[in-house]
Amino acid sequence: MADPTDKWEDNVGGEADVEGSRHVFYVDRECILCSVCSDHAPANFRMSDDEDHDICFQQPRTAAELSDCRSAMANCPVEAIGDDG
Repeated sequence: MADPTDKWEDNVGGEADVEGSRHVFYVDRECILCSVCSDHAPANFRMSDDEDHDICFQQPRTAAELSDCRSAMANCPVEAIGDDG
């Protein structure tokens, strides 16, 4: 399970309100840069500028993006994606 106290600083801040529910996605330091998250949710996750981990660069804005983010979180092999919404 992702740890919000160990998340990468370059994750986007803020929160998303999609369909009446609050979401705050992030990637923590367990990330192994496998790119599963950016494959599942390219509108929300990408490689960091340092190119050594993935980040959430945009919180989901639509139900489709929220579904993609949840898919990324479910498929992360090291459980490095969290949603503290």
